[in-house]
Amino acid sequence: MLTRFDRREFLKFAVLAASAHLLPRPALGQAPTPLPRAAPSKRILIIGGGLAGLVAAYELTHAGHDVTILEAQLRPGGRVQTIREPFSDGLYAEAGAARIPDNHDLTLYYVKHFGLTLVPFYPKEKSRVFVFGKKRVQVPAGTELDLSQVPYDLTAEERRLGMSGLVQKYLGAAINSIGDPSTPNWPGQAAKAYDKLTLAEFLKQQGASRGAIQLLEFPFATADNDPSSALWNLREFFYESKETTRSKIKGGNDLLPKAFAAKLSDKIHYGSPVVRIEQDSSKVRAIALQSGTHQAFEGDRLICTIPFPVLRKVEINPPFSELKRKAIAEFAYDTITRVLLQCRTRYWEKNGNNGFGISDLPQEIWHPTFDQPGPRGLLASYLYFSVGQRVGEMSEEQRLHFVTREMERVHPGLLDNLEGHFSKIWPADPWARGAAAIPSPDQMTTICVGIERPEGRVHFAGEHTSRFTAWMQGALQSGLRAAKEVHEAA
Repeated sequence: MLTRFDRREFLKFAVLAASAHLLPRPALGQAPTPLPRAAPSKRILIIGGGLAGLVAAYELTHAGHDVTILEAQLRPGGRVQTIREPFSDGLYAEAGAARIPDNHDLTLYYVKHFGLTLVPFYPKEKSRVFVFGKKRVQVPAGTELDLSQVPYDLTAEERRLGMSGLVQKYLGAAINSIGDPSTPNWPGQAAKAYDKLTLAEFLKQQGASRGAIQLLEFPFATADNDPSSALWNLREFFYESKETTRSKIKGGNDLLPKAFAAKLSDKIHYGSPVVRIEQDSSKVRAIALQSGTHQAFEGDRLICTIPFPVLRKVEINPPFSELKRKAIAEFAYDTITRVLLQCRTRYWEKNGNNGFGISDLPQEIWHPTFDQPGPRGLLASYLYFSVGQRVGEMSEEQRLHFVTREMERVHPGLLDNLEGHFSKIWPADPWARGAAAIPSPDQMTTICVGIERPEGRVHFAGEHTSRFTAWMQGALQSGLRAAKEVHEAA
């Protein structure tokens, strides 16, 4: 799963200011409640070696259960994927999950539990660059974008309010009205109404100008192309109002799934994609393809953690309930493409820039190597929704040409410094088929309701079954929930 995206850095100070009156932040890094020792133990199958499957296996093993993980790839982590090759000088960057907010208590706990080190995700120095048409705007780290420099059609009041004022005016009341998403019966009736609309449609109803809508949508979508539920967006804003900083794991975020996997290595079958799930009143079976032959695994319970677009290809006998089949078939996933560009020098720093920014494509730009040694650096182009889909469908040559010309708008000089690149197209990954679950309008109050509920002896986990969709926190949260379910099941 990918960490969800960064309108959040763009609007970070604005969201905090608009939401400062909301509920206090949770205690950080608290240990999950351990499962008591099993008596008797169960044989538990887990499909998927991402964070959800790994944390479930880790805690169930500690409770005395016999666990088997079936993972299609030859590595653990799923959509937590750190890219080290083909880059030079030991440079690395994230193709998937990248950021850890300081209110994601479970992620922080397991990072500490395995003795990993957190470092800041964003630099505290130099400037970000925003590109609007032909205009480049430098914004010093830790400050808001000055709307007087934005060539959009804003009303005089909107321009005077600034980004914090726009969030307060158009989103503040809604963020407050949805309630606390961590409560058991969320969303309530007031919150459900927001699921009928996209964020752009909601902002238009509030009287926001087209320019204001575009600013509040960046860098994910445009005023004309926003496929996600307004309620999902408001929930994200709510969570972000509780955070102050974002971090990453020193050495790469894949060190977290690797730490889990090191403790579970004898329980993991790599190169074992599951093609069929069967169950009856007493047992559940998973049939995996290993070295071209079918291998059956039997257990008392099964936890399915793979993304729904991948699960669509798995044969299920007997079929799941109609509502579960509908959720598996229709739940929307973001079509993210990320292109990493290796540069011979960090030339942008000579102009006082830190490598981060946003362009009106829209795209988000990171410099993930700002804290890594050496003269070379990596720039990341992060493309969402329809833009990510379109660029992902290009040939490699076309994609590189397109992305480098767009990056040249933000950081002129790229073409004189470019040495190589790596592309990650999440919709084309056969074991993901999308970057993260991002519900479309009407999905949070229909197919997402009860999405985590078991089907007989088959239980479900993964960020898509949590209230932290698209985050490592959601994967961990859901894995712990599913582990508790199978531990307590008859």
